[in-house]
Amino acid sequence: MAKGILIATMNIGQASEDEFHDWYDTEHLPERQRVPGFLLCQRWIGVADPKISLATYDLETSDVLQSPGYQAIGGENLSPWSKRVTSRVERLMRFEGEQVLPGDLLPPADAGGLLLNAMNVDPAVEAEFNEWYNTEHVPQLAAVPGVLCARRFKATSANRRYVALYHLASPDVQATPAWKSAADSEWTRKLRPHFRDHLRIVTKKYARAG
Repeated sequence: MAKGILIATMNIGQASEDEFHDWYDTEHLPERQRVPGFLLCQRWIGVADPKISLATYDLETSDVLQSPGYQAIGGENLSPWSKRVTSRVERLMRFEGEQVLPGDLLPPADAGGLLLNAMNVDPAVEAEFNEWYNTEHVPQLAAVPGVLCARRFKATSANRRYVALYHLASPDVQATPAWKSAADSEWTRKLRPHFRDHLRIVTKKYARAG
């Protein structure tokens, strides 16, 4: 089966920043790291807005999210601390999906930056959209210097159907001339008007203060 992904991104502007990070680092993330089938669990912080928190959880398969181990700590079984903290944040996106490109590749553990692109697409062009993403867009961006890993995912449960994740040597990679050239082909310009609910977030690797 294809590798799975869980992505959670939120704006923590209304929460206590210190408590939020304490909760994530000492309870929320460790709980998930202990669940069988959770592989690489990483945290990221928005570059333009440090109140944006993004977490990526690579999974053995998406079925891990239905397993007893995960169900015991998720949903209605969230801890009191989790319920209190999450009631004070704005959820931007929760995405559950399966990797569609390339194969079962896992990301590097030492990336300095991560770019998330999430969207829906006009159903009338969805087949062409997927052909473009798979045969041109991801391969061209993956070849840009500083791109360590480029992957695509299709939702099993989310308000956006498609996500692409680009692990970068640093967040600045996505602003280089090489990236901009690779990302702005004629085919891209043709399809861009058909994107819906587009969410683009540039992040840096989270590092705990102190």
